[in-house]
Amino acid sequence: MKEEELVNCLAQLGNITRLRIFRLLVKAGKKGLSVGKIQEELNVPGSTLSHHLTKLSTLNLISQEREGRVLHCTANYKLLDNVISELKDQCCIGDEETNC
Repeated sequence: MKEEELVNCLAQLGNITRLRIFRLLVKAGKKGLSVGKIQEELNVPGSTLSHHLTKLSTLNLISQEREGRVLHCTANYKLLDNVISELKDQCCIGDEETNC
């Protein structure tokens, strides 16, 4: 993962509303949640939610799929794994005595 991609992902998740959305979608699993359910769970105005979902979707942190009139969102677990791995792989590199 390129540093710029990592920084962008972390920056987007650095916003409390986007972090709450992402965490909710991670908890929902592969089936994801509808936008309506996300709005209901987080009590976020529709226009605000749309803004934050667009930010997450633009970086591919979430995917969106329309089923009729319902828009479903799911977390991108592969990208999440890459972000975590990128941070974890750097753990204790300069410290031979520490077993991370």
